[in-house]
Amino acid sequence: MITIVSGLPRSGTSVMMQMLVAGGLQALSDGERRADVDNPRGYLEWERIKQLPKDPALIAEAEGKVVKVISQLLLALPEGHEYRVIFMQRPLAEVMASQDEMLRRRGTYDPKVSVSAVEQAFRDHLFRVNTWLNSRPSVKVLRMPYHDLLQGAKASAEKIAQFLQQPLDIEAMVKQVDGRLYRQRKK
Repeated sequence: MITIVSGLPRSGTSVMMQMLVAGGLQALSDGERRADVDNPRGYLEWERIKQLPKDPALIAEAEGKVVKVISQLLLALPEGHEYRVIFMQRPLAEVMASQDEMLRRRGTYDPKVSVSAVEQAFRDHLFRVNTWLNSRPSVKVLRMPYHDLLQGAKASAEKIAQFLQQPLDIEAMVKQVDGRLYRQRKK
């Protein structure tokens, strides 16, 4: 089995990875993307996963581990594996606000980009991804609302352990959830 954490950018995938590692899973991560002001506890990403569309066989390296896969790359997951996907869900307004803030800090924010066009692109993308996820018998999905995680970390951790069918350290997972890092809230 391959455990995957996915979702839109800025949807809570890093905190989910941190929870799973604290709970006892081994992350497939290379440490290339370091912690920063936007994600002070780190990203837990694996740079090679970006090659998934060109090299689908590389996902085999994640067997028995947890790996973060951005939502657009889910469509490149090859048959022949059993996947458990924890898909983070966060309101688009918050995703957009968090993304914009990160881009401002990096100096790459473009105020000329149409917010409504980006939101519609995200909506269309989520529709395609969810349709694909629902059509694959080898893919089981737990959709995890970001707000549920923040408001009920223990219940969320228990739900995750049940979904993965693994004994996880629930208390260690709960300690990874820090409401102070919830900075871009719904408007």
